[in-house]
Amino acid sequence: MTTLSKRATIYLDPALHQALRIKSIETSRSMSDLINEIVKDALAEDAEDLFAFDERANEPLISYEDMVERLKKDGRI
Repeated sequence: MTTLSKRATIYLDPALHQALRIKSIETSRSMSDLINEIVKDALAEDAEDLFAFDERANEPLISYEDMVERLKKDGRI
């Protein structure tokens, strides 16, 4: 952990806390390290999703009813 780290209080489900503690011991990494990695991964996934939404922003919209009708017409349902 760097000296620029911020302290935060989080409340974990006891079973999640135990699993995190065990993983920390087995991987020789701190719980803070593991949580930081998990949060970074979640934020990166969100960034990917936002990028995908932006890429598809100009695609035409189709209603649910039209999609069901198309699937019936194509023999998929």
